[in-house]
Parts: sequence; structure tokens; C-alpha cells
Amino acid sequence: MARGLAIFGMFAVHVGPEPTVGGAQGWLLEVARGRPAALFALLAGFSLVILTGRPEPKTGRFGRQAVGRVLIRSMVLIVLGFALTALDTPVDVILAAYGVLFGVALPLYRLQAGVLTVIAAATALSMPPVLYLLRVAMERGDWSDTMIACDPLARVTGSDGFVELFVTGEYPVLTWFPFVVAGMAVAKLDLTRSRVLGKVAFSGCALAVLGYGGSWLALHLVPGAQFAVAAATDGGSAATAWWSDTVGDPTRFTPYWLLVAAPHSQTTGSIVGNTGVALAVLALCFLATARSLLVRRLTVPIAAVGSIALTAYVGHIVAIWALGIDDLPDSAALPVLLGFIAVTVLLALAWTHRFRRGPLEYLMHAATAPARLIT
Repeated sequence: MARGLAIFGMFAVHVGPEPTVGGAQGWLLEVARGRPAALFALLAGFSLVILTGRPEPKTGRFGRQAVGRVLIRSMVLIVLGFALTALDTPVDVILAAYGVLFGVALPLYRLQAGVLTVIAAATALSMPPVLYLLRVAMERGDWSDTMIACDPLARVTGSDGFVELFVTGEYPVLTWFPFVVAGMAVAKLDLTRSRVLGKVAFSGCALAVLGYGGSWLALHLVPGAQFAVAAATDGGSAATAWWSDTVGDPTRFTPYWLLVAAPHSQTTGSIVGNTGVALAVLALCFLATARSLLVRRLTVPIAAVGSIALTAYVGHIVAIWALGIDDLPDSAALPVLLGFIAVTVLLALAWTHRFRRGPLEYLMHAATAPARLIT
């Protein structure tokens, strides 16, 4: 169910109207900016723990096989991500970064929830300044060009390779790593207990308030902060930079940018706030479906889409490419969005009624089969 909601949120960003339509619709579309991708990343960490053993990590031969499956999955996602990027759609494809994050987080799979929580918190605090300093250094020197020139991934894909994946991309691994580790930590908990789910939901709400509220306070209390942020984005809406993407992307670097919490700002505030939203959504999905048979029945279409999330994600990007969808007017964007959701739901329901996995999920499962040979 949580994966299905994340997929619908991405649909809204990629083919839906702009938030400037205003009203409740505009607010919902603005909420969908960045947060579904964060939920997707957090669920990646949850999936990583499932793949490597839950509640107890796999050890011995089974542990090595699980690691092999994750690494194969990681490589397939990276290849698939660059293939989708090559279609040159307006979508910033997350799959390549997603694959790298699987590989980077894999060594942590045996750690307990408390340790993982500390790592998630520490990287949420430390990685945004590191990323900021790296981007400033890139602006002032040509070392990144040298790295790209020596990067075989950059030559093969025609991209900036690992520099893009870790530093310059829309989903830099440095600042998306905390989402995955947070998801791993949650997956270690006993989520069959309502009390535990209540704590996860409360923690999520508290983190959302801390991330977005802390940014609001900083932007209003630090002298010159809003002016500096607006100047760095060539007049972006600094007044809403504590929660909204309307602030835009910085065209020049300023330390004041680290006070922002806009969903794609790659700051501590954005990581903390988005993690909080993701945790709250996940906990509410668990609580709602565990306590109500009616909710479980009503959310079957959403869960069906979530159960074939990879197929749904790849399929909608291929559809955007095939249909030539780029910058739709708002009058056409809403019907297109509703059409994407309706078609995806119908196909997901029909497929999951007969098959256990989605089409691409079956191919992924087959690709990881060689891991069984590991002794």
C-alpha cells in the first residue's frame, strides 16, 4: 500500500498539473513533490532487510546468497535506470541511484535498529554539508571534469557517471542514503505490535515538525537568510522554502541554502522532514490495514500497484516517452494523470489476480537466480 501511494505521488509529479493551479488540488500536488521519492527510498531500505532476512539476518551460505541477490539487483537497477534516462523524458529517473543505494547500504544489514537509527541521524546531519562543499568545490575547480573523463560509467552511459550519482544528480547518493538506512531500521522492529507502530507514527510526525518547522524558524530568525536564498535561486519563493519546491534550484551556492527544507534541496531539514512524512505514511498504512477489513478491501487497488511497483514505475516512464508527453497544460494534465492512475490500477489488479509478481519483478527474480550457486 505504501509503495502504491509512492507510485501515485510520482505520477502526479511527472504528468500531473503544476501546483500553481492553487487550492486544495495545488496543495496536494505540492505535497507530492519529492516526498513520494523519499518514501520510495525508505521502502528500499525496508526491502533490503526483507531480502537479507527478517527478523533475523541470514548467515552462512544463505547470507552470502542473499548478499549476492542484492548485488545483482543493484546492478540491474543501475542499468535499467540509465536505459530509462536515455529515453530523454522530462522525468528524473531514480532507479540508478536506487541501485547504488542498495549496494552502499548492504554492509549494514546485520545491524540492529538502534545502531541503524544512529547512522541515519548522523548521515542526515553530516552529508548535506559535505555535498554542499563538494558542489562548491566543483564550481571553483575542474577536478570533477577529470574524474568524469576517467570514469568508465560516464563513457558508457554518456552521463557524468559516478559524479552524477553521488554529487550532482537529482538523487545524490550522499544525501539519499539516510532514507534507506531509516527504512532498514524500521524493518528491524516488531511491526505486528500496535504500540511499536504508534511510536513509529509519532516519531514520523515529530521528525516532520522538526525538519520543516526547524527550517521555518531558521529562515525567519537568521538575518538575511530569505534574501540570500531568493538571490541564490534568482528570485525563488524563499518564504515557502521550508517545505515547498517552489523555491526552485540554486543557481549559485550560499551557506544559507543549508537552512532550506524544500523536498529536493538535499539539506538536513529536507531529509529529516521527508523521513518523518515517510515514516508516518508507512505506520498509518500498517495500522489502517491491520485494524480494518474494510480498509484492506478498499485499498486493494493501491496495494496491487505497490506489489508491482518496479513494473508500474518503468511502465509510466516508457508511456511518457511513447506518448511524447512533455509539458502539458493544466487543463490536459489532470485527465492524463487520472488516466495513468486508472490504467495502472486496472492492469495491476488483472495481473496480480493471476500472478504472484509483476512482469519486471519476475525478470528481476530470474536475474538474481545465479546467486543460488554461491556456496
